[in-house]
Amino acid sequence: MIMPRQLALTLPHAENFSRDDFLGGASNEAALSLVERWPDWPDRALAIVGPEGAGKSHLAAIWAEIAGARRVSARVLDEIDLPAALATGALVIEDAAEGLDERALFHLLNLMRQHEAFILMTTRTLPAAWRVELADLASRLRAIPTVELRSPDDALLRAVMVKLFADRQLAVDEALITYLSTRIERSFGAARVAVQDLDREALRQKRPVTRTLAVELLGQS
Repeated sequence: MIMPRQLALTLPHAENFSRDDFLGGASNEAALSLVERWPDWPDRALAIVGPEGAGKSHLAAIWAEIAGARRVSARVLDEIDLPAALATGALVIEDAAEGLDERALFHLLNLMRQHEAFILMTTRTLPAAWRVELADLASRLRAIPTVELRSPDDALLRAVMVKLFADRQLAVDEALITYLSTRIERSFGAARVAVQDLDREALRQKRPVTRTLAVELLGQS
């Protein structure tokens, strides 16, 4: 008789985006420096570029706190009052290349200049590489200064995994972190997936999150 597989109930967990909870390292020090140097920027717009889970939103949240910025998704630019979005003089546009309304962004960049406001965009790809039809927008995108988030070194990757477990209220030992750090892809996204999968499996089996569980889940010794 085949027993039904028990399903784990996945509950939401809070991630702290405060400055004190940001883990700095060689991969993100340039971006953090620019965020904290505001308003001493090379231009009124700045793009933080990096893969999913690299810390773009955390950096944007830090800047929003410093600058009093509002935060919006690029997908809603065509639905909001653009002058009102710049009312505080600072605006974060998250996932700027996703579902982009070209005319809305072009208008917003013009308003930024007119009102001497600041815009920080988060994106997975360089703005100069976005496929846009408006020639004037393409020209403005090429001129936006960018800072890229690189792959984390070993120390930062380990620290990030500890934080991700802590965000889920899980205390883990050094053996587990060492095991994971040598077997997953060196990226924040891979760390996030590994932590999520281990948490889910531990809940399903009603077991603690340990190296033994990780070995079973990853199928490696």
